[in-house]
Amino acid sequence: MTQELPQTDPTGTEPIPPSTAGPASEPELNGVRNFRDVGGLPTADGRRVRHGVLFRSGHLAHADAGDTAFLAGLGLHTVFDFRNRDDIALEGPDVALPGTVNVNLPLSDPALGDNADFWRTVRDGDLEQLEALLGDGRAADRMAGSYRKLIRERTAEHARMLELLTEPVAPAVPALLHCAAGKDRAGTSIAIILLALGVERSAIEADYLESNAQHRRYRVRRGDGSTGAQIDPAVMALLNPLFEARVEYLRTAFDTIEQEWGSVDRYLEEGLGLAKERRERLREALLTG
Repeated sequence: MTQELPQTDPTGTEPIPPSTAGPASEPELNGVRNFRDVGGLPTADGRRVRHGVLFRSGHLAHADAGDTAFLAGLGLHTVFDFRNRDDIALEGPDVALPGTVNVNLPLSDPALGDNADFWRTVRDGDLEQLEALLGDGRAADRMAGSYRKLIRERTAEHARMLELLTEPVAPAVPALLHCAAGKDRAGTSIAIILLALGVERSAIEADYLESNAQHRRYRVRRGDGSTGAQIDPAVMALLNPLFEARVEYLRTAFDTIEQEWGSVDRYLEEGLGLAKERRERLREALLTG
């Protein structure tokens, strides 16, 4: 979605130290939000994710000339776009990057699902309508349920992602993964890759929560054009669970893996078809040491 996150602190999360994985300075991109290099995250066996091979962001449809030049300079082989048809119709296609293959693996938006009426209410509804739809924890429950569905019902898309990342002849790395805001669909997909690499769970959660940093958040824009402080605080309180990265959402995805497959290893092998030799190929490509 093109709506930008509200400038409010996340709630419902346990304090987790900020990630120290990325470079000391990040590029200032004008039309691309929530961009970062995932490099530097530690694995349980003492290695780290390489810098310059795995990136995440919001959509690239509004990248300006400077953004495009920067992205082209990354030497990307593949851009994974997890937006669905409605997202792309609303925001536009990604900018073309020379020598880069764009792979569209559409996933439902966890905040909105496939329900256009739900989005119209979020965009245009008054306080009473939003209270009925999102109040009393219903917004957070909706998000957690959607993360559960991303694990249970999107195994084919995530299996294809891992297949392309581990192609022996022409692997997809360096790769950039994005959805609309770069928070939920991209966040879950990045988390799956990091699990396969053996990255420590606390580091995966810390990277996920980086999407709440003020310079990365997406501001909500209502149907009447109001944004930021112009929006009724009571309305914002109801909308916040949809637009924040909350650690309990990601933990719902982790819990679903354990409940459905019993372990991460079984999920990767049986659910996503990531055989041991391909998993080792992934680690060779993306980890130091």
